[in-house]
Amino acid sequence: MVHALSSAKPASVTGILTSIMPRVFTREEAEGTLPEIVSLLWKLRSLKPRYDEAAGGLAAAGKGSQANGHAVDIDIARASAEQQRVAAEMQALVSRINEMGAEVKDIDAGLIDFRAIVAGREVYLCWKMGEERIEWWHDLDSGFASRQRLD
Repeated sequence: MVHALSSAKPASVTGILTSIMPRVFTREEAEGTLPEIVSLLWKLRSLKPRYDEAAGGLAAAGKGSQANGHAVDIDIARASAEQQRVAAEMQALVSRINEMGAEVKDIDAGLIDFRAIVAGREVYLCWKMGEERIEWWHDLDSGFASRQRLD
């Protein structure tokens, strides 16, 4: 029994660090993910109005219960369930993009960032839905407004 335990491989430090440290992309690697990301973003964007509608229904049901003093528990429960269902669908899509190593910054605008090294610095490659290629970057602590063109 001791022999079996001693032959077991220890956890890989590289594997542990990979799960903690974000992926760093080359421009080509990031662009290679765009077809799948575009598909996921279209799905996300199609769900957003349904989420907003459910949120509005929840707010209206809540106001209705306050305005007339009657509980409208069924309407609130339906709106809440729909909002939670759509939110779970959206979260699954965002998680899929994150698992690829990209970061969703804005669903409506279709903004996605990819960590990369540019001129020896860790930065974000910045892509927006509708752009054919990744042609922009910005510092990790800035955003879309600070984008600079890649050389």
